[in-house]
Amino acid sequence: MNQVKKIFKSNLLRVLFLATIFATGFAFTDTISAETAIERREKELREELKRLEEQQAAVQRSLDQQKSQTATIQRDVSILEDQIYSAELSIQKKNIEIQNLSQTINLKKQTIEELNEKMDRSRSALSELIKKTNDIDKTSLPEIILSNRSLTDFFADLDSYNSVQKQLEDLFDQIREIKSQTENETQELSKRQNQELDIKKEIEGEKRTIAVKKNEKDNLLGLSKQSEATYESILQQKRAEASRIRAALFQLRDTDGIPFGEAIEYAQKASRQTGVRAAFILGVLKQETDIGRIDGSCVISDLESGKTKSINYGTIFDNGIHPTRDLPILKEILPNLGRNPLDTRVSCPQSVGYGGAIGPSQFIPSTWKMFIPKLEEIFGTYPDPWIPEQAIMGTALLLRDNGAANGGYTSEFEAAGRYYAGGNWNLYGRGYANSVMSHAVEIQKQIDFLSEVE
Repeated sequence: MNQVKKIFKSNLLRVLFLATIFATGFAFTDTISAETAIERREKELREELKRLEEQQAAVQRSLDQQKSQTATIQRDVSILEDQIYSAELSIQKKNIEIQNLSQTINLKKQTIEELNEKMDRSRSALSELIKKTNDIDKTSLPEIILSNRSLTDFFADLDSYNSVQKQLEDLFDQIREIKSQTENETQELSKRQNQELDIKKEIEGEKRTIAVKKNEKDNLLGLSKQSEATYESILQQKRAEASRIRAALFQLRDTDGIPFGEAIEYAQKASRQTGVRAAFILGVLKQETDIGRIDGSCVISDLESGKTKSINYGTIFDNGIHPTRDLPILKEILPNLGRNPLDTRVSCPQSVGYGGAIGPSQFIPSTWKMFIPKLEEIFGTYPDPWIPEQAIMGTALLLRDNGAANGGYTSEFEAAGRYYAGGNWNLYGRGYANSVMSHAVEIQKQIDFLSEVE
């Protein structure tokens, strides 16, 4: 019996020791030290940012003053120099922001690594605790009672056993807390990494601006040796180019194209309504048009099953339009627009899923229906997904709901991916999103050019 008691007490001591060691928290001394260093560096960076912002404000005042003057070669050279300097200051500011974010990202990575190590230690402790507790449980109550020389010894052992159970519960709680903290830190890390990518993309845009402005400046300096009359002819050429860009047809899927200037007006109106960038909205429309040019369109061939037929090739698709989700809604929408369901163009299906998307924005009918009340409120009439202005507004509303109004490259990229593939965007929508972002860059260049010529 003395042997039983020795085993019991030995196990209790080992379990209590483990519980005491692992149930207490591990101090992140290195992390705390890193946080202090980061705080000092952040203060320095804030001071540098403030200085750059003051410089940028001074440059902007100079630009505003120069733009109010009569156009001359020298005036426009000065404007370009200020615009270049302003863009360079902006890049400096963004590089400081990246430094700040990089420090935070490194700290988050370190914290996550330490949390993972702490989780491993806690799990090991938990495993040992459970194992030893099971060993104790295998010792029968009569053996424990008979092994104790007195009731005092028995209740002392019982108190120790209860303490182990309490420590075990505490360790479970600690593991849950570590898991939650790790998840929070991981989400915060992802957020900071997205912010860093957004700023890097903005810097790329600033660098493109600088290259364009420097080229314009070099051209003007070459003209300065000639007469102002020659320069006036250059300005007239730029105005003519702006008129050509505005008048150029912006192609739309399954409906007539509209002048690019008109498309910009619609997109800017939608941007004011939703907060989504105009060039990005048009980038989505451009991508949908490109897809339509490649895939072609279909018409519904069976109003019961939802089968569709390719206009270009005559192919019949059994999965043309979803027969219960979208077909009834399309049949409900089209009479309000005076359209015949059997000759209305819809998208042909891809290799997976259904087709049936409508208009230049390529909404599936059930999604379009969600936005009908808001579009009616905006336009004061039953919305038509084939009318460009209303289609563009619908696109902006959906992109806003997908997160694009947050601004920045990563938010727009995800919103475009979701526009195409919904919740599976990260798996199926990245190629689409890349194309949209490329279109948006080119469209933004044209919008910027037009705004400068005005």
